[in-house]
Amino acid sequence: MDLICEERRSDSPFVERVWRSHSEYIGSFISMAEIHCEMVITKHRGRMTMTVRGPETRATPAYCPADAEWLGIQLKLGTVMPPLPPRVVMDRHDVNLPEAAGKSFWLHGSTWQFPDYDNVETFVDWLVRDDLLVYDPLVNAVLQGQPVGTSLRTVQRRFLQATGLTYGTVCQIERARYATSLLKQGVSILDTVDQAGYADQPHLTRSLKHFIGRTPAQIMGKTRVEPLSFLFNTAPSKRGMMQVFG
Repeated sequence: MDLICEERRSDSPFVERVWRSHSEYIGSFISMAEIHCEMVITKHRGRMTMTVRGPETRATPAYCPADAEWLGIQLKLGTVMPPLPPRVVMDRHDVNLPEAAGKSFWLHGSTWQFPDYDNVETFVDWLVRDDLLVYDPLVNAVLQGQPVGTSLRTVQRRFLQATGLTYGTVCQIERARYATSLLKQGVSILDTVDQAGYADQPHLTRSLKHFIGRTPAQIMGKTRVEPLSFLFNTAPSKRGMMQVFG
């Protein structure tokens, strides 16, 4: 059985979603590839820790302690924390921010109170005010297929700088996660190949093994395997700039 979390959308232009979860037992799981950066608060054995995580370009084994709680702030693609840009924290090079007195932590020379599930947006507004969260609008323009008015090389450089990923990698990860959601819903492997836009079943299998860490049959629950990280409630994006990036 995969890990379970509660999630909600955010009205902040810097936040994709807010989620929370808890564990009862110790165990391991597969952390799927992910395009977003996030800030995660862990509460375990009376201590609270703020962790900054970057995107993940492949599936990796991960560990879950018992009796822990998590609150996650998933940032919109293109939102960057300048002191810890995506290239620094990507692929599980997580950074735990230093603890401060009380329910607070250190970031960029100042102490910050830990947010809770309901006041994340206020916390994010404070970070934005102090230029500790910035957003490059070019990323959304690229994702929506809108004119960007600059050279291809500049677009590629800014997209990589703001996300830690190439545009092609973003599309591949999103497609693999979408295919995973289809298979979990009971869609057949052949129909998933068609709906997710893969060339054939071997193409699907290679993609899922790399980005999700499972074969299609394993995702469909036909064999006993480790749980997956949070898939979240997502639908495939309508990408309009495939031709721009070749």
